[in-house]
Amino acid sequence: MISLRSYLLLTVLTVLCLNLASGQIRFGVKGGISTYDLGVNDALTITQGGNDFLLDVQDAKYGYHAGLVLQIKLASFVIQPELLFNSNSVDYSFDLAASPTAGSVYTERYQNLDLPLMFGLKAGPMRLMAGPVGHYFLKSTSELFQFESYQQKFSDLTYGWQGGIGVDLLNVMVDIRYEGNFTKFGDHIIFSGQQYSFSNAPARLIASLAVTIK
Repeated sequence: MISLRSYLLLTVLTVLCLNLASGQIRFGVKGGISTYDLGVNDALTITQGGNDFLLDVQDAKYGYHAGLVLQIKLASFVIQPELLFNSNSVDYSFDLAASPTAGSVYTERYQNLDLPLMFGLKAGPMRLMAGPVGHYFLKSTSELFQFESYQQKFSDLTYGWQGGIGVDLLNVMVDIRYEGNFTKFGDHIIFSGQQYSFSNAPARLIASLAVTIK
């Protein structure tokens, strides 16, 4: 798997090469909101103390992201590397499998450093963009730690992809994207030494606004 150092090196080299090609460069700050589109329809069966419990996704909250964006334009071709702090949260329900009720709700929060490397075509103010994204894990907090048998094991770096459209108006950039990932959602969940994951990979809907200096 590509390391974070290799991923960053690839991004830097790409930016330098395009800079040498005398492209039009815009640099700025970016922020926005996102929400998971999990599509999870299967609960995890967790055995604790001789009883089976169901762990299910109750709700995916809106998260936020903020950071830096660089856009380089060569004729109608655009490359747009970004460095973003990203925070999201998910509510889980945990209930007895034999007699499910409303159950108790437990919130987990995830913080990552996201590194999208977007490529695209531009016509007028419109952009069509797609590219890889790396997620470098920073921190997680979880109310599931109320259970002594609960543990977390996150990969330091995971990968996905993003695609969407953008609009550039003067020094303002607006982006709407869909993100897919290559790992299963919840694969960090461990109960009593056993690792679990849901059947689907996590996806996100992302809306962003950036203000550029140049």
